[in-house]
Amino acid sequence: MFRPMRRSRQQLSDDETRAILRAGRTAVLAVSGDDGYPYAVPVNYVYTDECIYFHCAREGHKLDAIRRSDKVSLCVIARDEVDAEALTDRFTSVIVFGRARILTDEEEVRRAIEVFGLGFTDDHAAVDAEIAKGWDALCMVEVTVEHATGKEAIELARRRT
Repeated sequence: MFRPMRRSRQQLSDDETRAILRAGRTAVLAVSGDDGYPYAVPVNYVYTDECIYFHCAREGHKLDAIRRSDKVSLCVIARDEVDAEALTDRFTSVIVFGRARILTDEEEVRRAIEVFGLGFTDDHAAVDAEIAKGWDALCMVEVTVEHATGKEAIELARRRT
C-alpha cells in the first residue's frame, strides 16, 4: 500500500525512525485542504505508543480537513545542516502516514493532553494548570501511525558503511 523508499541506502531503521519521532516536538502536518489543495501546517506533537498527539483550536482548517478525510501525513526534520561548499544538505527526517481522529471523549482528551504536556516538561503541576486554563477551548487529535519512514542524506549514509 505504501511505496518503498526509492533510495533505500538512505533509509533509517525502524528503531532510528521511532527515536526521531520520540525526540521531535514539531512536525508539519499535511491534510487534504479546501478545494483539493494540500494544506500543510506546523504542529507541536508528542509521539507515544505508535500514535502522535497534537492540540489545536476547536474550529479551523485542520479540523475541517480531518473531518473530510482522516488520512494525514506528517514530516519531522531532525537534522538540517547546509554545507554551502559541497552544495548539499545533511538532513535526517521522518515521513509518517496515518489516520487522524479528533478526540471527543473527555477521558481520552484528558489523557492525551497530559501525555502531550508531559512530553514538554516533567512539572505535573504546570501541566495541570495549563490544562485547566485552556480546557474549554482545547481540541486534541490522535494520529495512528500506519507507516513511517526515516531517511538521511547520502553523505550520512555513506559514513555508516
